[in-house]
Amino acid sequence: MIAIVGTLDGSMAAALVPLVLVAVAFEVFCLVDVFRSEEVRYLPRWVWAVVCLISIPLGGIVYLVVGRQR
Repeated sequence: MIAIVGTLDGSMAAALVPLVLVAVAFEVFCLVDVFRSEEVRYLPRWVWAVVCLISIPLGGIVYLVVGRQR
């Protein structure tokens, strides 16, 4: 992220920092939920964790909608 921010002008970097922070917080929330929940649906926990990490933020959204036990 530092290399990306270094190549952008100040206003663009200032706009991206909050988005990156929200994306990281969302991923942490999803990963904590995957491993703390009693049951997940359709896939093993480790697969949901990989899905969440590979496809940010779509993987987390899919997990919350499809894989999370209600």
